[in-house]
Amino acid sequence: MAGSTTLAATLARTLPAHFARIGRAVVDAVLPPRCLACGVTVGEPHALCAGCWSAMTFFAPPWCGICGLPFPHPMGEGALCAACSRQKPSFDRARAVLRYDKHSRHLVLSLKHGDRTHLAAAFGAWMHRAGADLLGNADLLLPVPLHWTRLFQRRYNQAALLAQAIHAAGGPPVAPDSLVRRRRTPSQGLLGPAARERNVRGAFATHPGRGVAGRRVVLIDDVLTTGATVEECARVLRRAGAAHIGVLTLARALRAGA
Repeated sequence: MAGSTTLAATLARTLPAHFARIGRAVVDAVLPPRCLACGVTVGEPHALCAGCWSAMTFFAPPWCGICGLPFPHPMGEGALCAACSRQKPSFDRARAVLRYDKHSRHLVLSLKHGDRTHLAAAFGAWMHRAGADLLGNADLLLPVPLHWTRLFQRRYNQAALLAQAIHAAGGPPVAPDSLVRRRRTPSQGLLGPAARERNVRGAFATHPGRGVAGRRVVLIDDVLTTGATVEECARVLRRAGAAHIGVLTLARALRAGA
């Protein structure tokens, strides 16, 4: 009897995985996985080919202890970049997966404007790994919100998709309504740093029924450019009593030569 029980338990553990491998092989034979960037056949779904992977610049230490700006060489534990040394941002720490440049731009914009929402699963897994130091003690993920009119036009918020994918990869729960965008702002794309800051000033608020007081939260967005948007969001969250504010983005734009 004990032997049959052991056999049954073993089959219960191994058969689902076995059938999953068979199903995966069948699907891959009909629809082989493609590189997320260039579309060539790859060995695993939700992956980049070797050429596209090597073209991307993934961030790793050494970096600024607050904003995550990469340093060209080690600067010592807790070293800060010049901007954070001059004025500490409203958030506590920020991290990003990769550099926003000519190699990554198409991939990032394919999610944001190209309706390739399936990319969020892979991006969320990358962000979960890159932001492990932010996510470990976090209570909530807060996607940077779109104004309802823009959400109606686009049909989805890419930041919310990324937040849900990070949660699916093992991250904390998502609170999509804790932050609201109370006015529609012009696109930040062609604005300089000062104009971006003015553009988003007063654009965000916390939802009165979704308190963040005393919570450790992580803001989620697709790209950090000048940081004006996440700074304004963090300022609002700080005023609402958030205990710790992290920022995690898929990509980060750097000045030429940085």
